[in-house]
Amino acid sequence: MQKKLIVIISAVMLLAACSGKKKVLEIEDAATSKVVSEHYRNELYFKTLNSRLRLKYQDEERTQSVTVSFRMKKDSAIWMSAQLLGIPLAKALITKDRVSYYEKIGKTYFDGDFSLVSKWLGTPLDYDKLQNLLIGQSIYDLRTDKYKLTESTQGYQLEPVNTMEAIKKLFLLDAGSYKALAQQLSQEKENRSVTVTYPKYQTVGNQRMPEEIKINANDGPKNTQIEINYRTVSFDEQVSFPFEIPSGYDEIEIE
Repeated sequence: MQKKLIVIISAVMLLAACSGKKKVLEIEDAATSKVVSEHYRNELYFKTLNSRLRLKYQDEERTQSVTVSFRMKKDSAIWMSAQLLGIPLAKALITKDRVSYYEKIGKTYFDGDFSLVSKWLGTPLDYDKLQNLLIGQSIYDLRTDKYKLTESTQGYQLEPVNTMEAIKKLFLLDAGSYKALAQQLSQEKENRSVTVTYPKYQTVGNQRMPEEIKINANDGPKNTQIEINYRTVSFDEQVSFPFEIPSGYDEIEIE
């Protein structure tokens, strides 16, 4: 498109060139708007989600793989219960304004805001951003900002027009399904970044749901990698969220 525009500009007067440039910008805005609209038109629709998944966590100190019972009430609550060889290890309950978590081996717990999850993943998060990450939706609402669209063989790449934001964002959407293929957030001053990729999707009913999610978070020299593999997924079943922090556990403090 840029080469064509240069040819037009060189062939016509300045006034016509300016008009042509304005027209191209309108087309680009329309194309960006269409891609964003299709992303939300293909969003997962459900009231509840029930799944078993395999979660692998790795940092400088340890590597651990666990089986997780995972439940979600959309826009309301996320519940996880981790087990290793059938032995309960930890539980977490995440709501709009609270993150509660305890683990049995060290007998520790956390009950507070999203600072713990944000620290683990290396980027500021709230409930909506975390939910979007887990279901293959853009972490940030693409409809509330202006984005520059670039097409490639991989799909549609979206970058904010405003490059002065504290958090730099990059989103890659599939050209066919408009689902997220990758999302990258970075805070250069703090030397923090998180990259989320979706190597594989699955069809549940008539909807596209991530089958694999890979998270790579960097906080200075520290690196955390998380892999999520959804084994089974069902929508709109009746689910419960049993959670109670046992007595005698020590509270985790966020530095």
